[in-house]
Amino acid sequence: MNVPPKQLQVRPAMAGERRAVADLWIKTGLTTAYNDPDVDFEFAHEKPASTVLVGLLGGKIIASVMIGHDGHRGWLYYVSVDPDEQKAGHGAAIVAAGENWLKQRGVRKVLLLIRDTNTVVESFYKRIGYETIPRIVMQKWLEQK
Repeated sequence: MNVPPKQLQVRPAMAGERRAVADLWIKTGLTTAYNDPDVDFEFAHEKPASTVLVGLLGGKIIASVMIGHDGHRGWLYYVSVDPDEQKAGHGAAIVAAGENWLKQRGVRKVLLLIRDTNTVVESFYKRIGYETIPRIVMQKWLEQK
């Protein structure tokens, strides 16, 4: 008899969950020396143009996505699923929740960036309908790190 996969419950993160979400981002290798996950969570949490959604199984945060938009394009950041819970559809579910958050705000296009050191996830995103676009991404720090 096949056991159906556990349903991921998705909702906005609460302020008190900052540490659990940041720990998930660290555990999944999404953080860098120049991005403080605690600061990023606080910056995006429940603002008009951004938020953090969490996915729970049995009351435990096992997935997350940080979402933001500029009124034209939406962005997904820190898409994460606990390594012990991967390959069960939770990544697609948390991405879909992020996309729905953007759709509810009238945003018609969503983008995401993959670090060149994290190419293993490229096939996942292609499976759920994302495509590579030829672009040059440039940056400038407004504050010195």
